[in-house]
Amino acid sequence: MRESGWLRLTRVVVLSLLGLFTVVPVYAMITSAVKPLRDVQGPFRWFPSHLTLRPFVDIWHTVPLGRYFLNSVLVAGAAMLFSVAVAIFAAYAVSRYRFRGRRLFTVTVLSTQMFPGILFLLPLFLIYVNVGNLTGIELYASRTGLVITYLTFSLPFSIWMLVGYFDSIPRGLDESAQVDGAGPVRTLLQVILPTALPGIVAVAVYAFMTAWGEVLFASVMTDEDSRTLAVGLQGYATSNDVYWNQVMAASLVVSVPIVAGFLLLQRHFVAGLTAGAVK
Repeated sequence: MRESGWLRLTRVVVLSLLGLFTVVPVYAMITSAVKPLRDVQGPFRWFPSHLTLRPFVDIWHTVPLGRYFLNSVLVAGAAMLFSVAVAIFAAYAVSRYRFRGRRLFTVTVLSTQMFPGILFLLPLFLIYVNVGNLTGIELYASRTGLVITYLTFSLPFSIWMLVGYFDSIPRGLDESAQVDGAGPVRTLLQVILPTALPGIVAVAVYAFMTAWGEVLFASVMTDEDSRTLAVGLQGYATSNDVYWNQVMAASLVVSVPIVAGFLLLQRHFVAGLTAGAVK
């Protein structure tokens, strides 16, 4: 079917507008990051008259950005690993076995996505404080407590997504592995997981990005030592001034790992969200 001229023109115009909508903010961020503070606070110029890389040096001294970066990497990485590990076994059990309470478990997992995260803020805060008072295990203002908090968000979606992905894998693979003498765990690890790799990558990227950019719980559940980047960037705004050029420079620096990781895993991520593993 041949594309008409007006349809081609409409497609070009719409895609160009969407491209500008995406590129212009990034361009403004980059140009602001290489300007002196007085230029950023003045009228916006599309082409900077003074260029400097000083903001990329100052960002490490104005706030402890290195510590915040390390906290974010540890928290997001741990949340991703635990979320993927638990979701794999839970989703495989729901997909392959029929057991009492299976439907209730599935409905409960899906129903948790209906509630906004702020509803869990006060209950989790009280639980962490009481656990610390009763057992001495400090979950509040700790990276461990933050990882557990993020698991409550990423696990339900991860399980639900992997259940659908495992359902798309033919059960004949499981039966063939069992004929060869493989047990359920060995079948999962050696047969199903390699086939489900795109779906697992999609879940891992989702869990990591959810923890990396979360602000609300990180603002309440952390202190100066356990603070993450999403909250730590607020340190560039003081009572006297806002270092906008450093904010933009820090935003670019902390975006590099996410962008690089997404570009490297893009093929698996898209396949996991769309294609499945049907053979």
